[in-house]
Amino acid sequence: MLQPKETHSGIYLLPNLLTTASLFAAFYSMVASLKMQYEAAVIAIFIGMVADGLDGRIARMTNTQTAFGAEYDSLSDMVTFGVAPALLLYSWSLQQLGKIGWLVAFIYTAAVALRLARFNTQIETADKRYFQGLACPAAAALLSSFVWLCHQNHWQHVAVTIIAASFAVVTAALMVSNVRYYSFKEVDFKGKVPFLYVLVVIILFVAIALNPSVILFIGFMLYVLSGPAQTLLALHHMRKQRRQVAGARRDNK
Repeated sequence: MLQPKETHSGIYLLPNLLTTASLFAAFYSMVASLKMQYEAAVIAIFIGMVADGLDGRIARMTNTQTAFGAEYDSLSDMVTFGVAPALLLYSWSLQQLGKIGWLVAFIYTAAVALRLARFNTQIETADKRYFQGLACPAAAALLSSFVWLCHQNHWQHVAVTIIAASFAVVTAALMVSNVRYYSFKEVDFKGKVPFLYVLVVIILFVAIALNPSVILFIGFMLYVLSGPAQTLLALHHMRKQRRQVAGARRDNK
């Protein structure tokens, strides 16, 4: 998301051009879903995700943030990460569940809208290191990569449909929850890094190229699970500290 900054007139071309590219990719994904071209629909969502990630960073690096860009980016995110993945999931599998299927798709879409609205209202006060709730790009990536994986392997059983619906509901709940996720916003792309980091990135690109659906699904699944895991570890640590404090008080009596 872009940090609002008022300007006198006009809009900056490059960041808004990338936002438009993200919106175009989302619209193409919806058209492909209606035509049952699911692999193309998934790839379009990931292209939209890349374009959405670049527009904000380029705007910050070039000091071209505007209030218009922030609003345009948020509306584009709603289509790219809310409507397009929901339509993809419904067209591919959830329609087999009848009314329950489109209601599940709506729950996911509504959660994205709520997540974006909360993010926009808390952008000035939130901790930049963490997201409050699962970010909608990660939720869309998990659902899209799951569709890609199942479509490539021709997994279309009733059990797969139930799993897809469960993923949609769980990600919707995580988006509107208070579970914290690392935002990666503190990563400095302009600074120097050890040579090993470049090698790791190369290996990651090669792995994605070999089997993109599997690697992307595993990667985003681990990220989605990292929030609840971190929350459980923090609760365990707090309970341990309380037991230690209670034990110390009993020993002092």
